[in-house]
Formats: sequence, C-alpha cells, structure tokens
Amino acid sequence: MTIAGRPQLTDTAPAADLYEVINRRRDVRREFTGAEIPEPVLRRVLTAAHSAPSVGLSQPWDFVLVRDESTRRAFREHVLAERSVFASQLDEERAGTFSKIKVEGIAESSLGIAVTYDPHRGAPQVLGRHAIADAGLYSVCLAIQNLWLAATAEGLGVGWVSFYREEFLRRLLGIPTGVRPVAWLCVGPVRSLADAPDLERHGWRQRLPLDDVLHYDKYGNGRNR
Repeated sequence: MTIAGRPQLTDTAPAADLYEVINRRRDVRREFTGAEIPEPVLRRVLTAAHSAPSVGLSQPWDFVLVRDESTRRAFREHVLAERSVFASQLDEERAGTFSKIKVEGIAESSLGIAVTYDPHRGAPQVLGRHAIADAGLYSVCLAIQNLWLAATAEGLGVGWVSFYREEFLRRLLGIPTGVRPVAWLCVGPVRSLADAPDLERHGWRQRLPLDDVLHYDKYGNGRNR
C-alpha cells in the first residue's frame, strides 16, 4: 500500500535510513579534516535547517557562516578561557576526566555556523507563542537538529560549542541587540564518526536507558509502579 507514491510504513518496515542517521549522529570535536564543503552540499544542509517547523511559521532563525580565520581564532581563545573557568570549579577526580575531553573543533572544522534567534520576527502576533514565550527558541533548536541530521546524512560532522558567553559572540559577529546567539556549530567533512559519544567514551557520563525517562499518564508513574 502506498501514500502519495511512497510505501506506507509498518512495524516491520521502519524508515531505516532515518534511524541510521539519528544513531550515527555525533557531537564532533577531533575528527574534522578541514576539507572544503561543496557548495551544493552546504545549500542542501542549510535548506534542511530552514525547512524546520516553527511556531506561527515565524522562522525566527538566521545562520551566520564564519570562514574568516581571525574571527574563528578569537572565538576559540574565548572558548578555551571559558573551559578554564569551568575546569577550576571541578573536584580533582572530575577535573582529571575533563582534561581528556576536547570541547571544540573551531580551528579544525571547515566552517563555523552561528545560529541565532530573533524573537521579533513575525511579532507581535506570533500564532502559538502567547502562552509559551520560549516556543520561538524551541523552533530554532528544531532548525539546528534538522541541520545536524542533514549534515550527518551528507557525510559531514557537526559540533555544538557551548563554552562561550552570549554577549561575547554577539559583539564578535555584530549580532543586533535583541537577537540571541543560540549556537556556534563547527561543520565539515570528517575522517569518521565515533561509535559512542565522547562523553561516554571518556567516562564523563553514561546514557540513560529509555525506560528511566518514561512516565505513564502522570509524571512519576513508571511502568513498574
């Protein structure tokens, strides 16, 4: 049976390629090759990001493509300084584990993509945002996830850098007041994608089993309760 020319999904015929991409996706740090991203590939990835659902069809995201080496170098210096701040707050055992973890691939990646959130786009009457102010921010995160999965499908790696102060990135990239920098993504071809996330491999934290986060009808009602 088909729908609009496509096979209908059943329990025995899942969208295998999609699940493979989801499971293969990694937060990349060390594996970038630095090779150029072909323009058609980059356009497909950005188009996938721009195709994300958004509250009230506001599409409140922008993408700043950063190739300039001096800009990337300045951002990396800031990130490394913030890494030191975080490391200074850890106990000795945790600091030892953290010292083995690379938190960015800014210089190694082919491209930096800063993703921003503009709450004024579509305002003041953003359909669906009146009760949940953060719905626009959630929309930007959906665009980032679309970008990430599309990049993975194209054989690219993505790393989300979170060791930065928003105001620093705003000044560095000339982002207007009122527009929020949400993410700096390192993007580019990779040698390979690791079988497990870096934080698991280095012993920082282990992934929770699905059943540990499932609730039934009310929060706190687990299957065995």
